[in-house]
Amino acid sequence: MVPAHDEAASLPATLRSIRAAARHPALSGVEVVTVVVADACADDTAAVARAGGALVARESFRNVGRARAAGAEAARRLLAAHGDRLWLATTDADTVVPPHWLAHQLRQARAGWDCVVGTVRVAPHPALSAATAARHDAHYFAGRPPGAGAWRHPHVHGANLGVALGPYLVAGGFPPYTYGEDRSLVAALEGTGHRVLRTDACPVVTSGRRDARAPHGFGAFLTALALG
Repeated sequence: MVPAHDEAASLPATLRSIRAAARHPALSGVEVVTVVVADACADDTAAVARAGGALVARESFRNVGRARAAGAEAARRLLAAHGDRLWLATTDADTVVPPHWLAHQLRQARAGWDCVVGTVRVAPHPALSAATAARHDAHYFAGRPPGAGAWRHPHVHGANLGVALGPYLVAGGFPPYTYGEDRSLVAALEGTGHRVLRTDACPVVTSGRRDARAPHGFGAFLTALALG
């Protein structure tokens, strides 16, 4: 599921990457539905989403937490036959996921994890200077072990997150926050004793733009680094 506020320009690349991930051989026989929540959009986001093969929920929240929750509920209704076996994978409309993204999450779900919390890499952008990119990486990868060892990282991104429906509901779902809804959900899952995997094994590529859609979101963080 993908929340989107005026993302007609960036959404096609996101949807292409999700379609590619859905075609991974490991997902043979697995039903995959992409839901785009067009939230308070004044552009062609909804039309672009439909053209890209997604199901569209049009809302007027201007609130990413409510948009993600609406996407989860739409998926739950559409795939009701799967019950609590439904897996909710969420990303952002300015993000490209790798071809094995869904296969990776499915593998972890089958291994018994209730939630998969992934990492991001920042794509080059005209607004992102080399100095700001370097500051971001120094901050982001602090504490990462050398080599190819597992990294139980401290980050949470709605752009790279997956959760089983049952634990999602027990934890209360995405709260109606204008930012931090992803971190709050993961904290609730950890607080209720669910198995949360924090892994750098399957990062997504997210935009390096600084015109943030959500206050205090990733774009705002990059802006703060640029000013710092």
